[in-house]
Amino acid sequence: MTELPIDAYYDLAQITEVAVSPTGERVAYIATEYDQGADEAVQSLFVVPADGSREPHRLSRVGSASSPVWGPDGERLAFLAAREEDIDRRVGWRDRESDGDEEADGDEEADEDSAATDDEPAAEASEDEPKPQVWLFDLARGGDARQVTDREEGVQELEWSPDGDRLAIAARDPTDEERAYLEQVRGDGPIETTRLQHKSDGTGWTDDVTTYLFVVDLESGECERLDDAYGGGATQDLSGMEPCWGPDDRIAFTSCRLDRPDDTMVRDVYTIDPDGDGLERLTDGELQVRSPAWGPGGRLGFIGRDPDNWQRPAEVYVHDGESARSLTADLDRTTTFWSSVNWVDDAIYTLVGDDSRSRLIRASLDGTVDRLFEAQGDDRAIHWFDVADDGSTAGLLLSHPNDGRDVFAVDVDDLDADSEPESFRRLTAVNDELIEEYPMPEVRRVEWESDGWTIDGVVYHDPSLDLDDGPHPLVVAIHGGPMSWDEPEFGFDHAALTSRGYVILRPNYRGGTSRGREFAETLRGRWGTVEVEDIAAGVDALVDRGWADPDRVFGYGFSYGGIAQGYLVTQKPDLFAAAAPEHGIYDPRSCFGTGDFHNWYEAEFGLPWEEPERYDELSAMADVGNLETPLLVTAGGQDWRCPPTQSEMLYTAARKQGLEAKLVVYPDEHHNVGDPDRAIHRLSELLAWYERHDTAAEDASAE
Repeated sequence: MTELPIDAYYDLAQITEVAVSPTGERVAYIATEYDQGADEAVQSLFVVPADGSREPHRLSRVGSASSPVWGPDGERLAFLAAREEDIDRRVGWRDRESDGDEEADGDEEADEDSAATDDEPAAEASEDEPKPQVWLFDLARGGDARQVTDREEGVQELEWSPDGDRLAIAARDPTDEERAYLEQVRGDGPIETTRLQHKSDGTGWTDDVTTYLFVVDLESGECERLDDAYGGGATQDLSGMEPCWGPDDRIAFTSCRLDRPDDTMVRDVYTIDPDGDGLERLTDGELQVRSPAWGPGGRLGFIGRDPDNWQRPAEVYVHDGESARSLTADLDRTTTFWSSVNWVDDAIYTLVGDDSRSRLIRASLDGTVDRLFEAQGDDRAIHWFDVADDGSTAGLLLSHPNDGRDVFAVDVDDLDADSEPESFRRLTAVNDELIEEYPMPEVRRVEWESDGWTIDGVVYHDPSLDLDDGPHPLVVAIHGGPMSWDEPEFGFDHAALTSRGYVILRPNYRGGTSRGREFAETLRGRWGTVEVEDIAAGVDALVDRGWADPDRVFGYGFSYGGIAQGYLVTQKPDLFAAAAPEHGIYDPRSCFGTGDFHNWYEAEFGLPWEEPERYDELSAMADVGNLETPLLVTAGGQDWRCPPTQSEMLYTAARKQGLEAKLVVYPDEHHNVGDPDRAIHRLSELLAWYERHDTAAEDASAE
């Protein structure tokens, strides 16, 4: 059995965003690659013909890239990037005040952007990391991208006008007082806040700076703020304003304007004229709205969910100018976290979770909902979907366990086909060398019974391994959420484990959201109950089949995957030979207010001072005296979703009882592990922990 080297992670490429050009001739995408020397992830922008006639072309070679958006002519491509200032903005004499040779009257009258003086060397003047700005490629002319914006706080989002002459951007705009505070914080000064939502994962400590929409004229460069188009609310830093410019010259966006915007998950959709007039609120404060998109006849489609109950399916809505209605209320399936609204004629195409798989649907205005794209099969996931403005071509990001995660194109008319149509084309093969050199896992779906429910999961194993020739060491990989699900997909972690002889079980326990509201709500407000039984029953089922060795069962998983392990090791201490709870929560009461999801906690469990007994029941720490399992506990030092103090608490309890445990904290990481060196370290630690506590390995060494 050939092992996948952990350092091969540097060779991994991961596609994250896909955008189809307006007439369907090209597909742009973002690929994340890894620079070993700099120990950093690099996001680059690529473009490829949708007919597959040429290999993908790397457009950006400097700095990061994200959020590709095609101009309406299909020849210009805008994106966000944190790059050094455009040379057009750096060259020339910028403090000229007269036609003669006279010097400026004084430094106080010089332009703030002028070149550094002798007292302030240029190197010191440019110490700050560049902020994300809008850059634009003109593919008809060729050449490098030109810089469009120069916002001091950077740009967060962008959208083209229908005429292609302007952009709508979302950007923070601090007042003088707020700017002074930002400088104070950047200079290691005290953090001051009066906001209820005082933290946000990935952002850090929040402040009072408002995000506005601006309209940028591409020819003159003028940038005008729309004073009534501003963001707000507890989820602003996570969701953004999502500007969408319609053919009737109205801009839609999301915001929260309730009396206590930080005390709710509500987001409403608004529209406004590009001159800043005519603000209109379309929804009534009852939904958490995202992904607005204009359709024919001035209709606006969007995705809405219950802000107080995330187990309830998120639905596709349409506002017809008078009121909004759901197109998928009777489907009982939630839209995926990465789904968007894609109009084709009088129907919306989007992705839903459907019986432990991502699934493309078409929701028509007449109320019919059709499941599409049978060519997907049962063994791969859809991670992104986009449609050309003319409705001709769809771009998909498909993930297959042993064939990679790549961009495909297909004619929209062929999405109804029962089998793979001729128009279905693979456009990228970003990990082919890795896949050809090292074994990628085979996969199968399995089912078992738990408490009267049929539970399903995904099993990965090395292609050279015969599952029936067992038993084998088993790794239980638990998905986060819990509002999520597992389906067959490509993953470096999977291949690293299976190539070392491990069988992987990814259980779709109750609380997941691909099987409807009842299945998901079984876990609502009852953490540490039904999911524990479902996961343990899944292990028993694989042991009964002879696939898994009950003495060689291990665990890992992020977020709710870590949370579930906290319950498993305290309620079923004999289940795992060793466990690795990662970035989890083990005492929700002490997490309340120290993480960024206080509104979710209140909606699901109530307030801890009003429901103390309920919070006590939720705490894995209440049963920590049952611990017997060796624990590898990991955390992100800047994780404000599941704060690192939670991991410290579990680790200390284990060590206090004399149990073998190890705590690993990645200081600058948020609710993930992003830097390649740290991702490699994490996998190395995980494998070493399992090997250290593998009884079969101990017996073999003793012989």
